[in-house]
Amino acid sequence: MTAVVPITLYTCNICPYAARAQIALRESGAKFREYEIDLQNKPTWYQPKVNPASKVPAIAVGGPEVPADQPSSESIKLRESLAIIEWVADQFPQSALLPKDPLSRYRIRLFTETVSSSLVPAYTAFIFREGTGEALIKALESVQALLPEDAKYAVSNEFTNADVAAAPFLGRLELLLRTDTGVFAPGEGKKLHELLSTGSKFKKLWSYIQALKERESFKETFLENDLLERALKRVEATKKDKETK
Repeated sequence: MTAVVPITLYTCNICPYAARAQIALRESGAKFREYEIDLQNKPTWYQPKVNPASKVPAIAVGGPEVPADQPSSESIKLRESLAIIEWVADQFPQSALLPKDPLSRYRIRLFTETVSSSLVPAYTAFIFREGTGEALIKALESVQALLPEDAKYAVSNEFTNADVAAAPFLGRLELLLRTDTGVFAPGEGKKLHELLSTGSKFKKLWSYIQALKERESFKETFLENDLLERALKRVEATKKDKETK
């Protein structure tokens, strides 16, 4: 394999979607640089020169070596987190993020789809939009149901793109429930955290979450204090907005 260089990742440390790309690139062993995008004050050049959707993550691949804030029109621009992590897996196959056998790839895509269509909406709704705990529990059950009985990670004992897709959201969920951070009634987060972390109902899922948190790529990208501070601000803003209506 011939490495594609240079690689610039445009990211934001508080964004779970960007964290997917951060984790995948670290797991791949690729040489890359990161440029932090302030989502509240995005550079004027970012949308026209990097990502028309003005979101993170995005990657600039190839082209001349230029400052990250002066992206070249000659570089290829990649966007959307799931598309990016699949590109990383294909570009750096030694990472084993996306196995070659069709059944494993199917299981990865099924798990990723369940995280994206079930867990992420339920997590966002419960923490930030007055969603129900019942809906979140159901989503967690759907994720746990896909976990193998005798493996460490989502599809096997190998860390794959299924785990890359899930880790930022499960990590944030565990943090915010543990600290009782959300628009829900005080104490509701801790109740769900106790349900998740004790007893037999979510034993398999809890073990999986702990395995994800042990990965160096997760530790390097999960800035707990920053994430908690940002979540608190968002929760407070949501509550104030509700009070004015």
